[in-house]
Amino acid sequence: MSRPVPAATATLRVLRFLSTQPVPVAASRIAAEIGLARSTTYHLLDAMAEQDFVVHYPDERTWGLGVGAWEVGVAFAAQEPLARLARLPLARLVDRVGRSAHLVMLQGADVLYVIEERARGRPPLVTDVGVRLPAHLTASGRAILATLPRAQVRALYPSAAAFVSRTGRGPAAPSELREVLTATRTRGYAEEDGEVTDGFASAAVALTEPALRASVAVTWETRDDVDVEGVLEAIRATTAEIDRRLRHR
Repeated sequence: MSRPVPAATATLRVLRFLSTQPVPVAASRIAAEIGLARSTTYHLLDAMAEQDFVVHYPDERTWGLGVGAWEVGVAFAAQEPLARLARLPLARLVDRVGRSAHLVMLQGADVLYVIEERARGRPPLVTDVGVRLPAHLTASGRAILATLPRAQVRALYPSAAAFVSRTGRGPAAPSELREVLTATRTRGYAEEDGEVTDGFASAAVALTEPALRASVAVTWETRDDVDVEGVLEAIRATTAEIDRRLRHR
């Protein structure tokens, strides 16, 4: 028989448990882990979902962490190991290419900006630490989505209703996103042009640590003459350095 657990304690246990899982999990498993009845667990998850602390993936009948959980930890993110280990390599990347760069993590169907390094003299961007953007529109998000199992991508984008647009460009249906991600896997990097902000383009490469679901991207004005291959070489070198730092932390 399940024993009573105060709601606040149960909520924290759910968040802690989900934070250790590489993929969303079923409510029945969450209930077993924290010692609650399934009906009570569903009520708790529904309440947490209303506040964006968890996300429900109905097609797979699973639950994962939501953006609310991330936002609570934004103040800690600056000292979080990934941010600390990646900040210097990202600063070196900006120095090398002379363009703004950032590191993001995937949260649900969005990317959240963990580090933003602005290049001197370059125009401001919509991105900043703590900003959230639709993953399917950003190069950084596509780089991560391309590494996920196809079933998980389907859960995040089950129908055309799951897609939003900022500039009228970008994939607007699951089939279009599949084409974008297939091309991303083939190239070995992701790109976008004017899908986040008119007049700006980006390229991104994902980190190899699957539990992190993170990537590094560089953004530039499309009117500029940019050595894209040189930028990609620098991004790959940066992600490799961050991966090495993560392995040896």
